[in-house]
Amino acid sequence: MFHKLKYFAVTLALFLALGVFLERPAYAYVDPGSSLLVFQSISAMITGALFYFRRRLKALITRTPINPANTREK
Repeated sequence: MFHKLKYFAVTLALFLALGVFLERPAYAYVDPGSSLLVFQSISAMITGALFYFRRRLKALITRTPINPANTREK
């Protein structure tokens, strides 16, 4: 386990070093609307997850009384 973690750390450090030392100027333009698109995507994912898990979230928030003496009677 320690060997794998050490291998991962060395690999990550190598990629970071290569990214820093081989950096070139990017002649690019980022549109201000791009950040709004990212915000909209993140908010849509959160809203979708809340909609998907709404029953489980409702069960966590609300409490239903548990009455073991109340069984089905006919």
